[in-house]
Amino acid sequence: MATYSCLLSVTLSFLVLFSSCSAQISQVTSRGRQQRTETQCNIQNLNTLEPQQRIESEAGHTDLWDQNSEDLQCANVAVIRHTIQNRGLLVPSYINCPQMMYVLQGEGLHGASIPGCPETFQYSQQQSQSQSRSQGRGDEHQKVRQIREGDVIALPTGIAHWIYNNGQSNLVVVSLHDIGNADNQLDQLFRNFFLGGSPQQEFQGQSRQQGRQQGQQGQSRQQGRQQGQQGQEQNGDNVFSGFNQDLLAEALNIDRELVNKLQRNDRQRGIIVRVQDEFQVVAPHRREQEREEQEQEKWHQPRGGSNGLEETLCTLSLKYNINKPSLADVFNPRAGRSTSINAYVLPILENLQLSINKVVLYKNAIYAPHWNPQAHSILYITQGSGRIQIVSQRGDTVFDDNVKEGQVVVVPQEFAVVQKAGNSGLEWISFKTHPLAKISQLAGRGSFLTSTPVDVLANAFGVSREDARRLKNGRREITLFSPLQSSSDY
Repeated sequence: MATYSCLLSVTLSFLVLFSSCSAQISQVTSRGRQQRTETQCNIQNLNTLEPQQRIESEAGHTDLWDQNSEDLQCANVAVIRHTIQNRGLLVPSYINCPQMMYVLQGEGLHGASIPGCPETFQYSQQQSQSQSRSQGRGDEHQKVRQIREGDVIALPTGIAHWIYNNGQSNLVVVSLHDIGNADNQLDQLFRNFFLGGSPQQEFQGQSRQQGRQQGQQGQSRQQGRQQGQQGQEQNGDNVFSGFNQDLLAEALNIDRELVNKLQRNDRQRGIIVRVQDEFQVVAPHRREQEREEQEQEKWHQPRGGSNGLEETLCTLSLKYNINKPSLADVFNPRAGRSTSINAYVLPILENLQLSINKVVLYKNAIYAPHWNPQAHSILYITQGSGRIQIVSQRGDTVFDDNVKEGQVVVVPQEFAVVQKAGNSGLEWISFKTHPLAKISQLAGRGSFLTSTPVDVLANAFGVSREDARRLKNGRREITLFSPLQSSSDY
């Protein structure tokens, strides 16, 4: 009987352990295969998108793309661009979905606060006694990163972050917010939660028609309560503004005078504030940063999966410079280069379910006609000009236009697209809504044409075998096509 009880106990323990492990494996698997929120993409005509609103702040401005455009609604994303002046600070904030930023120009400092991680950057106490007394405990905080032109910065959902411009020129950052990501459990609205400054109401107003209708319904219910508050406008303030002053003072162990400063409503400052005194944070010197990047480049090639030891939550790499020509995945000396940053290169992108591609096309060069099997592609033109054509599943041309710097074009999943550079060349970044996004080419080596038998092509298009061979072998370059002698400028 004792033996039976012992065996029963061991069996039950094994079953509990097996169930626990199965649950964890299930969670990891579902996390890796998380689905984006489905949207209706009944698009008959795509457009070049430009910022529809500019919001001025004390030390810079923010450009907002229209979230009600059918193109962005199809991809379920939001696009924002910050221009931060010298000594300007983009105040801390967090959002309800993952985001990926690209530094268009300038340099600065970027800080992110990951919940549960220690403050590993600490203020040195090796100073004079008088300085120590004046400085008090000094300072300690989480990792601060040097950022510069070409850096890609990845941020998981709900991570508070800030940016400071310590360079001589403007620091310009364009940001994609993946509203359709499974991490967003609120609704299909872009919500920015500011932890400082005095955010203008327009930021909270960046909603779609659905959100506006919900806001109108909620406004009627809250109107009486808002009228009874202390004469302060309750829309467009930072998060601290909504708390009761006495409760907030007790929670932070500060006096009400300081609480008033946290909650004050100075619309002139906005979300990019000017730093008046010397900006002091603990951060590595530039040389140390460069050594770190060199080590990171050694891992640029796919590693074939992670063993779980390379990175932990608190040591995640959040940035990677995509501008270096030496890191190009595809290079053609007569056409340009293409570089991709995906989850193999920057593992945190597996969590975000995003990736990015940078393309530099030389004069009159062509990026091979292709489609994106797994992802929407949101193109931001960073330099130059050129022509883009996009074709739907019906064979209709839904976009055919010239593009220039600062414009956005959305290429829906599976839609075929081709890009050609103009006289000044064409450069763009493509935010993609998949961590390992790939393209399927319609022409060139490794494309649909070169991998299909000649007789299949001949019968599919109703042409001779000779014509099918010419069609199949007309371009032997990979992805980036050099201009032909007969190529015309436009």
